[in-house]
Amino acid sequence: MFSIYIIALYAALLVLRPTRKLALALTPWLVFACSYDWMRLLPNYEVNPIDVRGLYDAEKALFGIGTEAARQIPSEYFAQHHCGIADFMAGLFYLCWVPVPLGFAIYLYLKGDKKSYLRFSLAFLFVNLLGFCGYYIHPAAPPWYAMNYGFEPVLNTPGNVAGLGRFDAMTGLGIFHGLYGKNANVFAAVPSLHAAYMLIATIYAVVSRQRKTTVVIFAFICLGIWWTAVYSGHHYIIDVMLGIATTIVGIVLLEKVLLRLPTLQKGLQSYIAHI
Repeated sequence: MFSIYIIALYAALLVLRPTRKLALALTPWLVFACSYDWMRLLPNYEVNPIDVRGLYDAEKALFGIGTEAARQIPSEYFAQHHCGIADFMAGLFYLCWVPVPLGFAIYLYLKGDKKSYLRFSLAFLFVNLLGFCGYYIHPAAPPWYAMNYGFEPVLNTPGNVAGLGRFDAMTGLGIFHGLYGKNANVFAAVPSLHAAYMLIATIYAVVSRQRKTTVVIFAFICLGIWWTAVYSGHHYIIDVMLGIATTIVGIVLLEKVLLRLPTLQKGLQSYIAHI
């Protein structure tokens, strides 16, 4: 598991005095990465049954697109109706979903705005943990699974690049084949955390009073990722909407409840002093 290497790197940064503060600051991101990787140890389909047909039928009923042949879910429609420019942009958008939020966090930290850095990092972690709970509460197959395998759950199904494979074929880079070959669990479509990450970054770009240009760029990437999630067949529109809802609920709980607890406030002040 890649978490072993991450922990080893973290330990090395923690031991060395010049990088100790940086290591402490990156702790929320370490917990996020390890939590995702450790889901391999207990697959969510061993906790609850996998929803394959229910989401597909709901998507078709709510957002289906009528064609001459039959009514299709949006992902099916886009699998048949796509173009090179859209495929290229979809790949670019999906490459941003973790690097841009992480880069924004590092920017806040290096800028010296430790309070904004910590609030953003904790929000990112907290929303992820809520999302991971959702994976176990309602294991769900993505659209590409229903399109390729039908409606019977096949355990240990390997990851699939789906529509993002067109970006790999176009560029010859094989980026998404490498990423999705290491997917910790393909039955983790609900909620869509792809939909959450740039939304969190956009919200905290506003909260930390970044320039309007930054906010606009973040919002554009956010919308692009939402579109790509459906266009590429990786998520239903329902998944995206639940990812947005998880983000909003998570941030409200964190900012309006948890971060206002006196004990936690003292702990965060101490944490800020140490990073």
